[in-house]
Amino acid sequence: MPTTLVVEMFTSRALADNPLNDPATRKLLLLLPPDYAAGGKRYPVIVGLTGFTGTGASLLNFSAWQPNLQERLDYLMAEGRLPPAIFVLPDCFTRYGGSQYINSPAIGRYEDYVIDEIIPYVDAKYRTVAAPEGRGVFGKSSGGYGAMVYGMRHPDVFGAVACHSGDMYFEYCYKPDFPKFLNAVNKAGGLDRWWAEFQARPKKEGKDIEAVNILAMAAAYSPNPDAQPLPIDFPFDLHTGELRPDVWQRWLEHDPVYLAGRYAANLKKLRLLFIDCGTRDEYHLHYGARILVERLKALGAPCEHEEFDDGHMNIPYRYDVSLPKIGRALSAAE
Repeated sequence: MPTTLVVEMFTSRALADNPLNDPATRKLLLLLPPDYAAGGKRYPVIVGLTGFTGTGASLLNFSAWQPNLQERLDYLMAEGRLPPAIFVLPDCFTRYGGSQYINSPAIGRYEDYVIDEIIPYVDAKYRTVAAPEGRGVFGKSSGGYGAMVYGMRHPDVFGAVACHSGDMYFEYCYKPDFPKFLNAVNKAGGLDRWWAEFQARPKKEGKDIEAVNILAMAAAYSPNPDAQPLPIDFPFDLHTGELRPDVWQRWLEHDPVYLAGRYAANLKKLRLLFIDCGTRDEYHLHYGARILVERLKALGAPCEHEEFDDGHMNIPYRYDVSLPKIGRALSAAE
Protein backbone atom coordinates (compact mmCIF):
# COMPACT_ATOMS: atom_id res chain seq x y z
CA MET A 1 0.00 0.00 0.00
CA PRO A 2 1.25 3.53 -0.76
CA THR A 3 1.48 6.50 1.55
CA THR A 4 -1.46 8.92 1.53
CA LEU A 5 -0.95 12.55 0.54
CA VAL A 6 -2.98 15.05 2.57
CA VAL A 7 -3.07 18.71 1.53
CA GLU A 8 -4.35 21.21 4.07
CA MET A 9 -4.61 24.99 3.98
CA PHE A 10 -3.01 26.29 7.15
CA THR A 11 -3.33 29.91 8.29
CA SER A 12 -0.42 31.17 10.35
CA ARG A 13 -0.56 33.81 13.06
CA ALA A 14 3.24 34.06 13.05
CA LEU A 15 3.28 35.03 9.36
CA ALA A 16 0.21 37.27 9.44
CA ASP A 17 2.25 40.47 9.67
CA ASN A 18 5.30 39.42 7.66
CA PRO A 19 7.01 42.48 6.11
CA LEU A 20 7.07 41.04 2.57
CA ASN A 21 3.29 40.54 2.52
CA ASP A 22 3.83 36.91 1.63
CA PRO A 23 0.78 34.67 2.16
CA ALA A 24 -0.06 33.73 5.73
CA THR A 25 -2.33 30.94 4.48
CA ARG A 26 -0.31 28.20 2.81
CA LYS A 27 -0.48 24.58 1.80
CA LEU A 28 0.67 22.16 4.46
CA LEU A 29 1.47 18.77 2.95
CA LEU A 30 1.51 15.54 4.93
CA LEU A 31 2.30 11.99 3.89
CA LEU A 32 0.56 9.43 6.08
CA PRO A 33 1.99 5.91 6.33
CA PRO A 34 0.21 3.05 4.53
CA ASP A 35 -1.38 1.61 7.65
CA TYR A 36 -2.51 4.96 9.14
CA ALA A 37 -6.17 4.40 8.25
CA ALA A 38 -6.23 1.19 10.28
CA GLY A 39 -6.34 3.40 13.38
CA GLY A 40 -5.01 3.17 16.89
CA LYS A 41 -1.29 3.37 16.33
CA ARG A 42 0.79 6.49 16.88
CA TYR A 43 3.62 7.43 14.53
CA PRO A 44 6.83 9.44 14.63
CA VAL A 45 6.77 12.73 12.72
CA ILE A 46 9.53 13.63 10.27
CA VAL A 47 9.65 17.19 8.91
CA GLY A 48 11.19 17.80 5.48
CA LEU A 49 12.76 21.17 4.63
CA THR A 50 13.54 22.08 1.03
CA GLY A 51 16.40 24.10 -0.37
CA PHE A 52 16.42 27.73 -1.50
CA THR A 53 13.52 28.62 -3.87
CA GLY A 54 11.68 25.44 -2.84
CA THR A 55 8.48 24.65 -0.93
CA GLY A 56 7.25 21.46 0.67
CA ALA A 57 5.49 20.59 -2.56
CA SER A 58 8.83 20.68 -4.38
CA LEU A 59 9.74 17.38 -2.73
CA LEU A 60 6.82 15.78 -4.57
CA ASN A 61 7.71 17.07 -8.03
CA PHE A 62 8.20 14.66 -10.89
CA SER A 63 11.86 14.12 -11.67
CA ALA A 64 13.16 12.16 -14.63
CA TRP A 65 14.80 8.87 -13.62
CA GLN A 66 14.42 9.59 -9.90
CA PRO A 67 11.49 8.93 -7.56
CA ASN A 68 9.98 11.90 -5.78
CA LEU A 69 9.77 11.85 -1.99
CA GLN A 70 6.42 10.06 -1.83
CA GLU A 71 7.56 7.34 -4.22
CA ARG A 72 10.78 7.03 -2.26
CA LEU A 73 8.92 6.60 1.03
CA ASP A 74 6.65 4.00 -0.57
CA TYR A 75 9.47 1.68 -1.52
CA LEU A 76 11.53 2.33 1.61
CA MET A 77 8.56 1.42 3.80
CA ALA A 78 7.51 -1.50 1.59
CA GLU A 79 11.02 -2.95 1.81
CA GLY A 80 11.07 -2.53 5.59
CA ARG A 81 14.00 -0.11 5.47
CA LEU A 82 12.00 2.81 6.87
CA PRO A 83 9.61 2.34 9.80
CA PRO A 84 6.19 3.92 9.19
CA ALA A 85 6.11 7.64 9.98
CA ILE A 86 4.15 10.80 9.23
CA PHE A 87 6.03 13.19 6.98
CA VAL A 88 5.28 16.91 7.21
CA LEU A 89 6.35 19.24 4.38
CA PRO A 90 5.91 22.94 5.23
CA ASP A 91 6.01 25.87 2.83
CA CYS A 92 8.53 28.49 3.97
CA PHE A 93 9.07 30.21 0.62
CA THR A 94 9.36 34.02 0.58
CA ARG A 95 9.40 36.78 -1.99
CA TYR A 96 13.20 36.69 -1.64
CA GLY A 97 13.30 32.97 -2.44
CA GLY A 98 13.58 31.52 1.06
CA SER A 99 13.63 32.14 4.79
CA GLN A 100 16.44 29.89 6.04
CA TYR A 101 13.64 28.65 8.36
CA ILE A 102 14.52 31.26 11.00
CA ASN A 103 12.90 34.42 12.36
CA SER A 104 13.87 37.76 10.84
CA PRO A 105 12.17 41.18 10.96
CA ALA A 106 13.06 41.57 7.26
CA ILE A 107 11.33 38.32 6.23
CA GLY A 108 8.98 36.99 8.87
CA ARG A 109 8.84 34.54 11.77
CA TYR A 110 9.37 31.25 9.97
CA GLU A 111 11.00 29.47 12.90
CA ASP A 112 7.95 30.28 15.02
CA TYR A 113 5.74 29.14 12.13
CA VAL A 114 7.31 25.68 12.06
CA ILE A 115 8.08 25.14 15.73
CA ASP A 116 5.21 26.90 17.51
CA GLU A 117 2.40 26.41 15.00
CA ILE A 118 2.86 23.51 12.60
CA ILE A 119 4.26 21.00 15.10
CA PRO A 120 1.50 21.54 17.71
CA TYR A 121 -1.15 21.50 14.97
CA VAL A 122 0.03 18.17 13.58
CA ASP A 123 0.25 16.68 17.08
CA ALA A 124 -3.30 17.82 17.85
CA LYS A 125 -4.87 16.54 14.63
CA TYR A 126 -2.92 13.36 13.84
CA ARG A 127 -1.85 10.32 15.84
CA THR A 128 1.74 11.30 16.52
CA VAL A 129 4.41 10.49 19.06
CA ALA A 130 4.28 14.00 20.50
CA ALA A 131 7.74 14.17 22.04
CA PRO A 132 11.29 14.86 20.82
CA GLU A 133 12.07 11.16 20.76
CA GLY A 134 9.24 10.86 18.24
CA ARG A 135 10.22 13.71 15.90
CA GLY A 136 12.89 14.15 13.27
CA VAL A 137 13.81 16.81 10.74
CA PHE A 138 15.79 16.60 7.52
CA GLY A 139 16.67 18.91 4.67
CA LYS A 140 19.08 19.71 1.91
CA SER A 141 21.04 22.93 1.27
CA SER A 142 19.07 25.74 2.96
CA GLY A 143 16.82 22.97 4.26
CA GLY A 144 19.87 21.23 5.67
CA TYR A 145 20.78 24.49 7.37
CA GLY A 146 17.29 24.73 8.83
CA ALA A 147 17.42 21.13 10.05
CA MET A 148 20.78 21.69 11.72
CA VAL A 149 19.70 24.92 13.41
CA TYR A 150 16.47 23.32 14.62
CA GLY A 151 18.46 20.45 16.09
CA MET A 152 20.72 22.94 17.86
CA ARG A 153 17.97 25.19 19.20
CA HIS A 154 15.08 22.79 19.72
CA PRO A 155 16.14 19.43 21.16
CA ASP A 156 12.88 19.66 23.09
CA VAL A 157 11.10 19.34 19.72
CA PHE A 158 13.34 17.16 17.54
CA GLY A 159 15.28 14.08 18.52
CA ALA A 160 16.84 13.22 15.15
CA VAL A 161 18.40 15.45 12.49
CA ALA A 162 19.74 14.84 8.99
CA CYS A 163 21.58 17.67 7.25
CA HIS A 164 22.34 17.17 3.56
CA SER A 165 24.76 19.70 2.05
CA GLY A 166 23.64 22.31 4.55
CA ASP A 167 24.81 25.91 4.47
CA MET A 168 27.79 26.25 6.81
CA TYR A 169 31.22 27.81 6.97
CA PHE A 170 29.91 30.97 5.38
CA GLU A 171 33.42 32.10 4.39
CA TYR A 172 33.38 29.49 1.64
CA CYS A 173 29.73 29.07 0.72
CA TYR A 174 28.60 32.70 0.49
CA LYS A 175 31.60 34.99 0.01
CA PRO A 176 32.36 33.79 -3.56
CA ASP A 177 28.91 35.07 -4.61
CA PHE A 178 29.28 38.54 -3.10
CA PRO A 179 30.88 40.04 -6.26
CA LYS A 180 28.16 38.47 -8.41
CA PHE A 181 25.51 40.23 -6.35
CA LEU A 182 27.45 43.50 -6.49
CA ASN A 183 27.83 43.25 -10.27
CA ALA A 184 24.10 42.73 -10.68
CA VAL A 185 23.17 45.64 -8.39
CA ASN A 186 25.66 48.05 -9.91
CA LYS A 187 24.72 47.11 -13.47
CA ALA A 188 21.08 47.91 -12.66
CA GLY A 189 22.04 51.27 -11.16
CA GLY A 190 21.33 50.53 -7.53
CA LEU A 191 19.69 48.11 -5.13
CA ASP A 192 16.13 49.38 -5.56
CA ARG A 193 16.32 49.31 -9.35
CA TRP A 194 17.88 45.85 -9.37
CA TRP A 195 15.18 44.49 -7.06
CA ALA A 196 12.41 46.03 -9.17
CA GLU A 197 13.94 44.59 -12.34
CA PHE A 198 14.34 41.17 -10.74
CA GLN A 199 10.70 41.03 -9.72
CA ALA A 200 9.53 42.17 -13.15
CA ARG A 201 11.73 39.79 -15.12
CA PRO A 202 9.53 37.01 -16.57
CA LYS A 203 12.38 34.51 -16.53
CA LYS A 204 14.85 34.22 -13.66
CA GLU A 205 18.17 32.83 -14.88
CA GLY A 206 21.03 31.26 -12.96
CA LYS A 207 22.80 34.58 -12.45
CA ASP A 208 19.59 36.07 -11.07
CA ILE A 209 19.24 33.27 -8.51
CA GLU A 210 22.88 33.71 -7.46
CA ALA A 211 22.21 37.37 -6.80
CA VAL A 212 18.87 37.02 -5.04
CA ASN A 213 20.35 34.29 -2.84
CA ILE A 214 22.69 36.87 -1.29
CA LEU A 215 19.76 39.24 -0.78
CA ALA A 216 17.81 36.48 0.98
CA MET A 217 20.74 35.53 3.19
CA ALA A 218 21.29 39.17 4.19
CA ALA A 219 17.59 39.49 5.00
CA ALA A 220 17.84 36.40 7.23
CA TYR A 221 21.17 37.10 8.92
CA SER A 222 21.51 40.90 9.04
CA PRO A 223 18.11 42.62 8.95
CA ASN A 224 17.91 46.31 9.77
CA PRO A 225 14.43 47.89 9.97
CA ASP A 226 15.98 51.37 9.56
CA ALA A 227 17.93 50.63 6.38
CA GLN A 228 16.85 51.93 2.96
CA PRO A 229 15.67 51.07 0.34
CA LEU A 230 15.33 47.57 1.85
CA PRO A 231 15.37 46.85 5.62
CA ILE A 232 18.63 44.95 5.34
CA ASP A 233 22.31 45.48 6.11
CA PHE A 234 24.74 43.95 3.66
CA PRO A 235 28.14 42.57 4.71
CA PHE A 236 29.86 44.72 2.10
CA ASP A 237 29.72 48.24 0.72
CA LEU A 238 27.29 48.19 -2.20
CA HIS A 239 29.54 50.47 -4.28
CA THR A 240 33.13 49.50 -3.51
CA GLY A 241 32.46 45.93 -2.38
CA GLU A 242 34.63 46.35 0.72
CA LEU A 243 33.62 43.97 3.49
CA ARG A 244 31.87 45.40 6.53
CA PRO A 245 33.30 43.39 9.45
CA ASP A 246 30.51 44.30 11.88
CA VAL A 247 27.78 43.06 9.55
CA TRP A 248 29.79 40.01 8.49
CA GLN A 249 30.12 39.09 12.15
CA ARG A 250 26.32 39.12 12.41
CA TRP A 251 26.23 36.56 9.59
CA LEU A 252 28.79 34.36 11.33
CA GLU A 253 26.62 34.33 14.44
CA HIS A 254 24.17 32.24 12.37
CA ASP A 255 26.80 29.85 10.98
CA PRO A 256 26.44 26.27 12.33
CA VAL A 257 30.23 25.98 12.48
CA TYR A 258 30.33 28.81 15.03
CA LEU A 259 27.04 27.89 16.72
CA ALA A 260 28.28 24.40 17.59
CA GLY A 261 30.05 25.47 20.76
CA ARG A 262 27.03 27.38 22.03
CA TYR A 263 24.65 24.48 21.44
CA ALA A 264 26.89 21.50 22.20
CA ALA A 265 24.78 20.46 25.19
CA ASN A 266 21.63 20.46 23.05
CA LEU A 267 23.27 18.45 20.28
CA LYS A 268 24.30 15.80 22.78
CA LYS A 269 20.60 15.22 23.51
CA LEU A 270 19.84 14.11 19.95
CA ARG A 271 19.26 10.45 19.15
CA LEU A 272 20.78 11.03 15.72
CA LEU A 273 22.76 13.78 14.02
CA PHE A 274 23.57 12.79 10.45
CA ILE A 275 25.61 15.08 8.19
CA ASP A 276 26.58 14.40 4.60
CA CYS A 277 27.82 16.29 1.55
CA GLY A 278 29.21 15.57 -1.89
CA THR A 279 32.95 15.95 -2.36
CA ARG A 280 32.35 18.05 -5.48
CA ASP A 281 29.85 20.46 -3.91
CA GLU A 282 29.82 23.64 -5.99
CA TYR A 283 29.39 25.78 -2.88
CA HIS A 284 32.28 24.10 -1.05
CA LEU A 285 29.91 22.85 1.63
CA HIS A 286 31.85 19.61 2.06
CA TYR A 287 34.58 21.66 3.70
CA GLY A 288 32.05 23.31 5.99
CA ALA A 289 30.73 19.88 6.93
CA ARG A 290 34.23 18.62 7.69
CA ILE A 291 34.94 21.66 9.88
CA LEU A 292 31.68 21.26 11.76
CA VAL A 293 32.23 17.53 12.30
CA GLU A 294 35.68 18.15 13.73
CA ARG A 295 34.28 20.75 16.10
CA LEU A 296 31.54 18.39 17.18
CA LYS A 297 34.12 15.71 17.90
CA ALA A 298 36.10 18.14 20.04
CA LEU A 299 32.92 19.06 21.91
CA GLY A 300 32.01 15.42 22.51
CA ALA A 301 28.78 15.77 20.50
CA PRO A 302 28.26 12.53 18.52
CA CYS A 303 27.37 12.64 14.85
CA GLU A 304 27.49 10.46 11.77
CA HIS A 305 29.31 11.94 8.79
CA GLU A 306 29.39 10.66 5.23
CA GLU A 307 30.78 11.99 1.96
CA PHE A 308 29.91 10.85 -1.53
CA ASP A 309 31.20 11.48 -5.05
CA ASP A 310 28.79 14.12 -6.34
CA GLY A 311 27.98 17.82 -6.36
CA HIS A 312 25.23 19.92 -4.84
CA MET A 313 22.39 19.32 -7.29
CA ASN A 314 20.08 16.36 -7.89
CA ILE A 315 21.06 14.33 -4.86
CA PRO A 316 17.71 13.26 -3.32
CA TYR A 317 18.94 9.67 -3.61
CA ARG A 318 20.84 10.43 -0.42
CA TYR A 319 17.49 10.34 1.39
CA ASP A 320 17.69 6.58 0.96
CA VAL A 321 20.55 6.78 3.47
CA SER A 322 19.29 9.40 5.92
CA LEU A 323 15.58 8.63 6.23
CA PRO A 324 16.02 5.00 7.38
CA LYS A 325 18.53 6.31 9.95
CA ILE A 326 16.01 8.85 11.25
CA GLY A 327 13.25 6.22 11.21
CA ARG A 328 15.30 3.75 13.21
CA ALA A 329 16.37 6.45 15.69
CA LEU A 330 12.72 7.32 16.34
CA SER A 331 11.10 3.91 16.06
CA ALA A 332 11.87 2.95 19.65
CA ALA A 333 9.54 5.74 20.77
CA GLU A 334 6.42 4.31 19.10
